[in-house]
Amino acid sequence: RSNGETLYKKFCAECHGKKGEKRALNKSAIIKNFDSAIIEADLKGYKAGTIDKQGMGILMKGQVAHLSDADIKALAEYIGRLK
Repeated sequence: RSNGETLYKKFCAECHGKKGEKRALNKSAIIKNFDSAIIEADLKGYKAGTIDKQGMGILMKGQVAHLSDADIKALAEYIGRLK
């Protein structure tokens, strides 16, 4: 089973902050209040190379390229709980 918190700490926290409170590279949205379904869809879009929000598509594609659908779901659910 994928662990969203572990995945977040490993792949997301450095840019997005420990609680999703930072704008990654001063470009991204603050993700802590995002709905998990939107996060999951965005992560899948980045992985597929079909979205490029705030010009972060290439960077995010690299970050999520190795994640399975289960990893993405677990990660999105974890981020969706951040407050």
